Amino acid sequence: MMSEQPSVRTPIAEATRNAATLAPMTPDDLDAVMAIEQTAYSHPWSRGNFRDSLNPLFDAQCLWLNGELLGYFLTMRGFEEMHLLNITVAPAHQGQGWGHMMLDALSLLSRHAGAQWLWLEVRQSNRRALQVYERYGFKQISIRKDYYPAGRQQREHAVVMSLKL
Repeated sequence: MMSEQPSVRTPIAEATRNAATLAPMTPDDLDAVMAIEQTAYSHPWSRGNFRDSLNPLFDAQCLWLNGELLGYFLTMRGFEEMHLLNITVAPAHQGQGWGHMMLDALSLLSRHAGAQWLWLEVRQSNRRALQVYERYGFKQISIRKDYYPAGRQQREHAVVMSLKL
């Protein structure tokens, strides 16, 4: 009996998809991570935020393709849940399905860790990310008022979303 190939849900060519590698983030990756973080966000995480997340309480993963960092994600474990703290695709590689691929990997890692829920917050103004999460199956749970910095003495609301695994 022939095994059926899983359907590819992203526009990434199969050959390219097979060459991509997900690996734990290390201190040696921080220069490449920071280069992406600073180009992707108006209020990027600091190097210290990433460095502090490289411990057993967090899961930090990098997505590599032929030696180039395409993106990364960081999570924090909770009781029967995983909290997505940061997921980023390099701006030059956005819209190619890499974010969806990392969400797939995150879902698998979360299930393996015993999580039943995946949680996140996203800027209310980040329509592109909201659409990605909604298409993936995340549901809006609430709004956290004035959660993110948004400029000189301004704050922006966060949309809290969850996904049942």
